[in-house]
Amino acid sequence: MAEEVNYYHQTTDQNGKRRWLYPLIRIDQWYKYRSYVAYFLLVFLFAAPYIRINGHQLLLFNIIERKFILFGQVFWPQDFFIIVLISLTALVGIVLFTSAFGRIFCGWICPQTIFLEMVFRRIEVWIEGEPAARKKLDNSPWTKDKIIKKTSKHLIYVAISFFIANTFLAYVIGSAELWQIIKEPVSQHVSGFISIWLFTAAFYYVFAHFRELVCIVACPYGRLQGVLLDQNSLVVAYHYLRGEPRGRIKKNDPNPPQLGDCVDCNLCVAVCPTGIDIREGTQLECVNCTACIDACNQVMDKVNRPRNLIGYYSEEMIKNNERSPRLTLRMKAYGVIILLMIGVSTFFILTKKDIDVNVLRAAGSMYQEQPNNFISNLYTAELVNKTSKPTKIDFVPENKNHKIQWVQKVDSLAPESTSKATFFLLVPQTDINKTKTSVNIEVVQNGEVIDRIETNFLGPVN
Repeated sequence: MAEEVNYYHQTTDQNGKRRWLYPLIRIDQWYKYRSYVAYFLLVFLFAAPYIRINGHQLLLFNIIERKFILFGQVFWPQDFFIIVLISLTALVGIVLFTSAFGRIFCGWICPQTIFLEMVFRRIEVWIEGEPAARKKLDNSPWTKDKIIKKTSKHLIYVAISFFIANTFLAYVIGSAELWQIIKEPVSQHVSGFISIWLFTAAFYYVFAHFRELVCIVACPYGRLQGVLLDQNSLVVAYHYLRGEPRGRIKKNDPNPPQLGDCVDCNLCVAVCPTGIDIREGTQLECVNCTACIDACNQVMDKVNRPRNLIGYYSEEMIKNNERSPRLTLRMKAYGVIILLMIGVSTFFILTKKDIDVNVLRAAGSMYQEQPNNFISNLYTAELVNKTSKPTKIDFVPENKNHKIQWVQKVDSLAPESTSKATFFLLVPQTDINKTKTSVNIEVVQNGEVIDRIETNFLGPVN
């Protein structure tokens, strides 16, 4: 059983000062499931920057160069609307997911929870021991044993934070650029070197000191629960109809009181990483980590009572003694909306151009009269190669009577690059019957027409 401690309430004391939490770890069914999910996500997180698809990094979020890669698909500033659409789809997905399953993302998928509970907390327990031993160590004077334990723990924390910082930068600047920073002299990558240590310090502070306050204070997601949750949302909850009135079991009591299944052991509070009492109802601090479910189930086994006094329930499931949650009209509406948005996003991703060409008349220029009764307009073209391979590009007028005269030609586009070209388009005077004529220019890649650009041509009216 948990030690007798007044756990209420929760990360601050009566004077408003921070109360350091010493959560207990109880390994049972849900903890094992979460561990499997965490192992998979950790492997994916550290491996993804080094996985290549079509020559591209699997995931890249290069805000500096405004370049994003999602599962091998490259998105440049020209594809900004697709990024916005994907972001909106993800946002609606979070709303749907939260309204249906509560804050399950925080307990199972969020990197903050995974690193804190599955990595840093385990190291702390391994070095300093169980909650009572950790608390005693913190409150004790500095001895040789305390110095060794604290130094060892924090050195490991810094090393892991350094590893996380490098991985984080690999997602931002790319794994190839990161390896250059690591291998080459510091003098050649001063900003990159400083960035690594700044992120190392940030991650170390978050996981060694700030900890659960990220979920309680810094993260806005928890505060959205009041808006997104309803009576049918599936959350980690205490089955109060079964558990109340709570009370401890007394042996050899000739007149035992009529109590619920809750034996008031406070173990559900002792294991909570944010220090709340789940029996007080749904709270913004709850990250749905299931630690209280495992702890309570172990107690129920000991007192020969059914498991899941604390479990995944909606308020309606508890009130009506139902086994499964209801699919509400709001959830259905969210589901239809997100399916439509996924469909639209998929369409734009599949039809996204690998070569993006934008042709504009040179600003402020007028038409010019050329020999042999031709009229010319000056154009500028911006060409973007979004692929990882070089490619040859040419412009050909759709009308065979028209001609292109290059001022600055781009014969080949380098991988993942932007180039500019300048040219005159020559049109016979006989083809001009108004001051502004629409003309088409074919974009040819390696001998194949990949796009047709429509632009305006200015000229004198016959």
